[in-house]
Amino acid sequence: MAELVETIDERGMTVSPILPEECKNFLIDIDGTICEDIPNEEPERMVTAECFDGVVEQINKWFDEGHQICFFTARAEEHRAVTEEWLSRHGFKWHTCLFGKPRGGNYHWIDNHIVRATRFNSKMTDFIKKMVEVEVFDD
Repeated sequence: MAELVETIDERGMTVSPILPEECKNFLIDIDGTICEDIPNEEPERMVTAECFDGVVEQINKWFDEGHQICFFTARAEEHRAVTEEWLSRHGFKWHTCLFGKPRGGNYHWIDNHIVRATRFNSKMTDFIKKMVEVEVFDD
């Protein structure tokens, strides 16, 4: 895993450390993004989920380049064993897997760090083509 960089704010106070500039923190959904979309109500299908073409290679490329790979899924914690076994069986490299992402989409992420979002649209690619403007809220 990448070493975090200590940071100091404009007042000289220590704040939360960050990843080095060249390192990205990829948060990657599972169902509908790296494999067929399977609802939590049908966990028996998770064992045999179809893996999408090219996703293993692309995600492993990011991992090998030193980026952080975190699968962030709406699957329940009770699905951890079957999910991590499936990821391993398909050859994915990753650092962490977070369960319990809110279901339903329409996400609006508010954070004090830079957030970039890419909507998966049938093919995993290396580059983000379009940057999205974000609203910044000041006190």
